[in-house]
Amino acid sequence: MIGQRTRAITKSRTATNTSFVCLSRCSNLGRRTTRASTSRRKSMGGGMREKEGWIPKSVGPSRTTKVRAIQQEEEQEEQEQDVVEMEVERLFSNLNEETLKHEPGSLLGSISLVAGTTVGAGVLALPAVTKDAGYFPSSAVIVACWVYSCCTGLLVAETNIRLMCELGRGGVSLLSMARSTLGKPGELVAGLSYVFLHYALLVAYIARGGELLTEIIDTSPAVASMAFTLLVGTTVYASEVKVLDTINICLVFGIILSFFLILQVALTHFDAAALFDSDTSKVLSCVPVVVLAFVYHNIIPVVASSLEGDRKKITASIVGGTAIPLFMFLLWNGAILGYSEIDSMGDGQVDPLKLLQSDETVGTFITAFSLLAVATSFIGFVIGLVDFVGDGLKMPVNTKNALPFAITLFPPAAFALLYPDVFLSALEYAGTYGVLGLFGILPAAMAWQTRKRKDLDDQVPNMLPGRQLGLVIVGGSAAAIIVQQTFDTLLGFK
Repeated sequence: MIGQRTRAITKSRTATNTSFVCLSRCSNLGRRTTRASTSRRKSMGGGMREKEGWIPKSVGPSRTTKVRAIQQEEEQEEQEQDVVEMEVERLFSNLNEETLKHEPGSLLGSISLVAGTTVGAGVLALPAVTKDAGYFPSSAVIVACWVYSCCTGLLVAETNIRLMCELGRGGVSLLSMARSTLGKPGELVAGLSYVFLHYALLVAYIARGGELLTEIIDTSPAVASMAFTLLVGTTVYASEVKVLDTINICLVFGIILSFFLILQVALTHFDAAALFDSDTSKVLSCVPVVVLAFVYHNIIPVVASSLEGDRKKITASIVGGTAIPLFMFLLWNGAILGYSEIDSMGDGQVDPLKLLQSDETVGTFITAFSLLAVATSFIGFVIGLVDFVGDGLKMPVNTKNALPFAITLFPPAAFALLYPDVFLSALEYAGTYGVLGLFGILPAAMAWQTRKRKDLDDQVPNMLPGRQLGLVIVGGSAAAIIVQQTFDTLLGFK
């Protein structure tokens, strides 16, 4: 349930007010009022005397009436300015439907959600795609992809906040954003790309989660996959926002703990000289998987609604939430690529992660890390797709309707049971065409449309600097990688 702060000055907040207002308009109004009042005073030569009530006798009745009218207008504007200069960060208030209490999402919970969504199957596949390029070239790609993911995430958040102001509600999904900015064609392309990417990744997570559970529980992969889906899916469905925030925080803490335990063992076999082996011609080949490893954009509408449109907190969630995976990816990349026994494995086709799994002292930590990483990403993508489906079905925000959850979980679970490997081989294509198209070109195109509209552009400042040129760079970079990867595929270089 969404509430607002009223513009009237009161000592207490009214908890039962449920309408929605974009408060950023007030700041612009305050600036316009100040400029108008100043210019009006300057144009009146002797304005201070007139404001104090001193009027020359030579001034006729029409002049007196005009001065008094201006005095009243200025007094009203000053009173209004006192109200609008109150700094309000959030756009609205999240209220509990039953208790009518203010229940905002936490910044730490949002950072954990972004970080947990990002750290998933991508980090497990990272060493396999970066080992040919080498540590330093691939690390440059990782940093560049992180910067790019922050830029595109801020563009998604910018468009989302502006459309929340326009539509007067939270929970504006990517589908609504594409429809409002790019029309029906944009909505169709975004919808198909979004569903394909999410289903492909959910299939991968369910299949991998089931595989990991079989190492803990003596059961078949099919039963383990169903158990993983039911356990994590039911947790997401049954948990309130604060409870889910706490769960995500605990999972991310477990990921970090197991991650450093793995590093501790891996560094005992560390060979620094191996980090200097590189082949820069292989750099671009690892871009699709690295970009896929930094995907979190699907949960930005959820974060924006949870943080009530607070631009500073949303920015901190995006930058801080992705900085944790960046730090982990760089350390992980160095530890695995510097593992002294990789070269002794022969043809170089062996997944470096399996080398560490053969170590009895670290095998348990790798299983725990992998399971937690898959679970956090699974939660983030389930939340994002449920919100997307619910918006498409015109359902209220934050409802516990089972239909969006069933549509989200049943198809990928069925595919994971019948065809456990069908989407895994297409993850690289999902990174190229799904991620770079959906979370590269589309955010730039949507922001372009909203920045062209003065009514929306004046309400919310740009969250990514650079105006239109910055959008061209963001969208053009994604398009260039898509073209390059397509030519490599067609010419047989991949």
